[in-house]
Amino acid sequence: MEITINNTLKIFEGYDSLSVQQLLNLEIPERQKGIALAINNTVIPRSEWQHHRIQRQDKIIIIKATQGG
Repeated sequence: MEITINNTLKIFEGYDSLSVQQLLNLEIPERQKGIALAINNTVIPRSEWQHHRIQRQDKIIIIKATQGG
């Protein structure tokens, strides 16, 4: 499966589909607090991460919250 994450093409061999949570477990298993995620310019609430399916060619943006002013 080919998807774009933060403007970088990623290939996940052996996967036809992933949930948002499965993707995050593969990509950033240790840093999942304080992030937001959008697929094709639509924010996916954390409550839907387990069930929302990522499709081939989706464009995903992962944003990490930072402190500062």
